[in-house]
Amino acid sequence: MEEEIDIVETGLLSALRLAGDAPWGSLTLSAIATEAGLSLSDFYGLTRDDLANAFDLHFDRAMSAEGPAGGDSPRERLFDVIMLRFEAMEDYRAGAISLMRDRDRTPRLLLRLPQHRAASAHWALASAGLDDDSGAPLGLKVAAIAFVIDRTERAWRKDTNGDFALTMAALDKSLRAAEERMLRLQKYIPKKTESGPQEPDDAEETHEPTRPRHEPP
Repeated sequence: MEEEIDIVETGLLSALRLAGDAPWGSLTLSAIATEAGLSLSDFYGLTRDDLANAFDLHFDRAMSAEGPAGGDSPRERLFDVIMLRFEAMEDYRAGAISLMRDRDRTPRLLLRLPQHRAASAHWALASAGLDDDSGAPLGLKVAAIAFVIDRTERAWRKDTNGDFALTMAALDKSLRAAEERMLRLQKYIPKKTESGPQEPDDAEETHEPTRPRHEPP
């Protein structure tokens, strides 16, 4: 199983390098294998779609690459871990955008996108230490952060100056909007009754946090 995962990851990165100079849909497994320094038989049973569907999983791992996030607030921690994802994608910008454009017009890939977004959101929350039901049910938080990642990716695709200004602005704005929605929804979410003193939920913080490691504009 580990060997298969390595082949998919190697194939994905090789395909992204090739897609920097050619449309994703024009790539062949033979060309990808050559770029990867492997034989075509190593990719037996795989398709280009399998590589495309591994894209989000590969770059999601960057969100936990630096260990538990250390920000003072949930929004700060999420900002930092999600930015790690887009920083990792930057090295493959041209190929990633080529893949995304092909995905946008390929129904069989587009139909998988909500599943990938939910997985990315769950890992962002886990990387930020927020994958619990405090503040709001985990499923609700996953849906909110999936939308945040989607909006931020749209900005990243236009962010060609290399300074992440558009990306950080979109991420900060989307996280603030998600935080405000969660605070409004809290009064409709039944509180769990537990014995002992109650600590305030992270989502109830209203103070302005210190600036995160990645400074939004």
